[in-house]
Amino acid sequence: MKSIVARQKPVTVLPPDLEPTAAELDAIEAEMPVISAEVELLDALIALLDRPASEFDARRIRRAHNRVLAARRDLANRQGPKEAA
Repeated sequence: MKSIVARQKPVTVLPPDLEPTAAELDAIEAEMPVISAEVELLDALIALLDRPASEFDARRIRRAHNRVLAARRDLANRQGPKEAA
């Protein structure tokens, strides 16, 4: 079996410092409640891919959706009107 390898040099040279900046890390940290709430909502939705939804599942999805909305609202209120756009 032959292995497939690139015989050309990469078109885009990646910079040696691929680490995020402090500002990027701060932005991620500020958005972490929204990210966590969205992951929780996705988990609830993925659980329903192979079975019908029960009343418990509907409540779980509704609560997760409400947490996403609340986290987004809190983030928008924290950023202020100028940065939220």
